Amino acid sequence: MIMKPATNPLDQLTEIRAIMERSSRFISLSGLSGVGAGVVALAGAAVGHWYLRAHYATQGYMGPENNGFGQLMTGSEATRQEALPFLLELASVVILVALLVAFFFTQRRARQHGLALWGPLGRRLALSLAIPLAAGGLFCLMLYLRGAAGLVVPGMLLFYGLALLNASKYTLDEIRWLGLTEIGLGLVATLFPDLGLSFFAFGFGLCHIGYGLLMYNRYERTSTS
Repeated sequence: MIMKPATNPLDQLTEIRAIMERSSRFISLSGLSGVGAGVVALAGAAVGHWYLRAHYATQGYMGPENNGFGQLMTGSEATRQEALPFLLELASVVILVALLVAFFFTQRRARQHGLALWGPLGRRLALSLAIPLAAGGLFCLMLYLRGAAGLVVPGMLLFYGLALLNASKYTLDEIRWLGLTEIGLGLVATLFPDLGLSFFAFGFGLCHIGYGLLMYNRYERTSTS
């Protein structure tokens, strides 16, 4: 009679832990989603910088603070109302394209692992993100309309960070640290309202790219190599 070799207890524990993690955390989130969203955010910031500088910067003055953003934030209500349609359209396009990029890469990773993208965990993750983001978007819009436009970008970073922190219990640990980073940037940005566009590019662009590359190298490169 041939005896089967005993299974290594450490291997059993590793397998059990992997099964529990798949059942309690959304692990299909792709680091490339963050990289793609960051690139889209940088492109949106560049378009916004070009538009604001062309329409609201002081002509003939080339100082670094003359970027159009500060002039718009401290300008009249009529000036802010004039710029609002373009800013809303730009924000909508950036959000839509970033979501499409994130969906593409995350769906691809989910298929590679044979996992459902829109299962119970995916729905809980989406809801945890959606509620703070919707509340934050409406709050920032009211800030802009009520004359506190300099706090719009800090508010966006803060609410986005809180949304990530709220959703991090359902997904990878790096999302929690990205959320804390965004919250910290939002608080610092309140001290420099004229540099809001730069903080936007750094928080939504470079931070996404950095954390996305970290997640990709940690979880995806080793599994695909």
